[in-house]
Amino acid sequence: MRVIYGKGFEIDQATSMLDKVKALQVEVSKLPQYEPDTKHYFHGGMYCREVFREAGILIVGAVHKKEHFYLIVSGTVAITNDDGVQEVTGPYLFSSKPGTKRAVYAITDALCMTFHRVESSNVEDAEAELVEHDPDSMFSVGNKVKLKEIP
Repeated sequence: MRVIYGKGFEIDQATSMLDKVKALQVEVSKLPQYEPDTKHYFHGGMYCREVFREAGILIVGAVHKKEHFYLIVSGTVAITNDDGVQEVTGPYLFSSKPGTKRAVYAITDALCMTFHRVESSNVEDAEAELVEHDPDSMFSVGNKVKLKEIP
């Protein structure tokens, strides 16, 4: 069975969630990009990343190398998980497994946080430690939108 996601974009139901999110990233990367307000905190071998997203914004994240906590602090989001897409209203805490890549759509304004064990003490090193390199990502270190090269 196939599901149509828009003109010319379809994915087989048997496709893994990781592959579905990667395919979504390809399509979303064609649109103007949104740079979420992101704050970074380090303390006692932990790294907290706080991301605010406005209602109506879809963000595709990176593949994470390590298990971590994901907290929807406030607001309502539609977020991918192993079984599909789940609508969640904060406060809501769950664990995220290694190899996870999420798409998060803010149904309302939403504040989300992730909590990681790290050896690092700065954002650049923490991201190298925590996420897989993705040359197709729409974001650079610190959740900054990558500038696209104009041919």
